[in-house]
Amino acid sequence: MTGATTPPKLPLLPNPHAPGLTRAIAGTDQTGQAVTISVVEERPLTIYLNSQEIVTAMTIGDYPEFLAVGFLRNQGMLRDDDVITQVDYDDDLEVAVVRTVRKTSYEEKVKKKTRTSGCAVGTVFGDMMEGLEGLTLPDATVRTSDLYALAKEINSLPSLYLEAGAIHGSVLCQDGRVLVYMEDVGRHNAVDKIAGWMFLHGVSGADKMLYTTGRLTSEMVIKTAQMGIPVLASRSGFTAWGVELAQQVDLTLIGRMRGQRYVCLAGEKRLVRDATLSGEDEDRRHRRKGAQDD
Repeated sequence: MTGATTPPKLPLLPNPHAPGLTRAIAGTDQTGQAVTISVVEERPLTIYLNSQEIVTAMTIGDYPEFLAVGFLRNQGMLRDDDVITQVDYDDDLEVAVVRTVRKTSYEEKVKKKTRTSGCAVGTVFGDMMEGLEGLTLPDATVRTSDLYALAKEINSLPSLYLEAGAIHGSVLCQDGRVLVYMEDVGRHNAVDKIAGWMFLHGVSGADKMLYTTGRLTSEMVIKTAQMGIPVLASRSGFTAWGVELAQQVDLTLIGRMRGQRYVCLAGEKRLVRDATLSGEDEDRRHRRKGAQDD
């Protein structure tokens, strides 16, 4: 691992106005009037580990170094004790090369490819369950007051989604604070960028929470667990296998977050319900409890 560099000043937020992320395209609206809107750019990034080409991912193009390192980390191709000597990015060639002290070869693993449910065609190599056996996530605490505050803050932050839509966001949080916010055309890319940032700066996931705007799928649960993060939350819903895997590794899985409403389907032991519900939500809770008692 690197772990020697100092993390950049936080929070690290997306810049929706950065050059190259969007393109102005002319069209017409429902009335036939001429309109010009911002549309998200999509470009390839070919990732190499030392001399081996691993994958070409479709991405918006920001933070390519984080994406390359995070993808390799979440694929199990970078180990905890790996030392990265250099990460090179060539904008013209659209190539990122991650160089390590350890000599690497993943020819057999790359041959075993799995299409995932991730947007922009997610891909994993080898056994999807690799690295989960015997995994123990820390007994962190997640307060509902922090959950509600974070959801409100995240929805109000400047983002490429608000500028152009057609994009997913993932947010690394700690104690009710936003630390890192990444966006991309696929939620898996956004998570990999966060994983890359964590690995390059030696940041532990033990006391963190990951928030995503996308579905809580098996891939999202696996990535979160491999990053050592004990809590995964989303405003979106679940897949059955995602829930099963979260229960298996004892990851706290919270979805369908809307206002003060949410559903927890795994790892409830970490939840501390310290927030006072609004009148409407409290009435709804009492009605639900009454129906169960009947």
